[in-house]
Amino acid sequence: MRQLSPQVKLAITLAVLSACGLALIVGLRFLAPASPALHSGRTVTDAAGRKVSVPGRADRVLCSGPGCLRLLTYLGAQDLAIAVDDAETRRRMLDARPYALANPQFRSLPTFGEFRGHDNPELIVTLSPQPHVVFKTYPAMGHDPQELQTKTGIPVVVLDYGDLGGSREKLYGALRLMGEVVGKENRARKVVAFFERQIRDLDERTRDVPESERPCVYVGGIADKGPHAYRSTEPAYPPFLFVHARNVVRDGSRFDDLQHSDVAKEKIVEWDPDCLFLDLSTLQLGDAGGLHELKNDAAYATLTAVKGGRVYGLLPYNWYTTNYGSLLANAYFVGKVLYPDRFRDIDPKAKADEIYRFLVGAEVFGEMNRLFGRLVFEPIPLGR
Repeated sequence: MRQLSPQVKLAITLAVLSACGLALIVGLRFLAPASPALHSGRTVTDAAGRKVSVPGRADRVLCSGPGCLRLLTYLGAQDLAIAVDDAETRRRMLDARPYALANPQFRSLPTFGEFRGHDNPELIVTLSPQPHVVFKTYPAMGHDPQELQTKTGIPVVVLDYGDLGGSREKLYGALRLMGEVVGKENRARKVVAFFERQIRDLDERTRDVPESERPCVYVGGIADKGPHAYRSTEPAYPPFLFVHARNVVRDGSRFDDLQHSDVAKEKIVEWDPDCLFLDLSTLQLGDAGGLHELKNDAAYATLTAVKGGRVYGLLPYNWYTTNYGSLLANAYFVGKVLYPDRFRDIDPKAKADEIYRFLVGAEVFGEMNRLFGRLVFEPIPLGR
């Protein structure tokens, strides 16, 4: 075979190196696309205190982390989501997320990662078209926001999901920030005003009830990163606070900051509340859940509320974090049970659909009630 001259060999080597360099650049471009959103015209400060450059208006977004897509739905901007985490595509026999029931199209969207914020940058950069912004709740959970932004070249805006208690302003801040980024500022104001109006109404109906006329209550079976049995409760359960009920677990200031607690069954028996409530998320546990316990445990059979048929089913409160609409609906039902004269004008099931119609755009109470055995906002038959 004829030997190549040194000049030809050099030319071939340079050509190969050039081709490899071009391939590397293309590959890096694919792995971390230079999104126009990253270099566009305005900067917002997110809940983590990060300065993030975002487009004038983000028309394509991802929602990462518990509750993030719920907030987008509250803003009426759910059609901007171009992909979802796998919590939205798993089919469950029971599902108590009103925003998802109102938007079945979420199940057919591409996935960009696993639930609870475990994003997959490689999946994100393959999306076409690319998102303008990634919103992220619970940033300590799953993929680090700054690392995700660096790997994808897409702005990541951290939101504080907050609550309707002591962190209410953080929730409102999340709605306002998301609304600003997606051009839904006016809707964000309306959602905040709606929450305030419902909470104020509940307070005005019940705040002057004499202490001696406020029944003692307990709610069990509350989910916390999954279903729990009847001992699972919240000392600061918001529906009880909103209607000034006497939560037997809220035994002095030492419980004030607790968001979740497991109490001893013996304490529930000792407290012997006037009314019992059951968060129906516990049905996921079957024979290990709170409903089975209330029906079969001899200790619970001694409770005055069990003997008197004053055990009531509530909408699941935590299902991929807090369902704010369900929380408010539960408060109206609790108020109706405890103070019927003050809630004479309220049909709790119709009120739930009024809340859902405003927040998620659909009346989904009936579907959830069917999924949970039609036990929502009803006395629970214990068969004793």
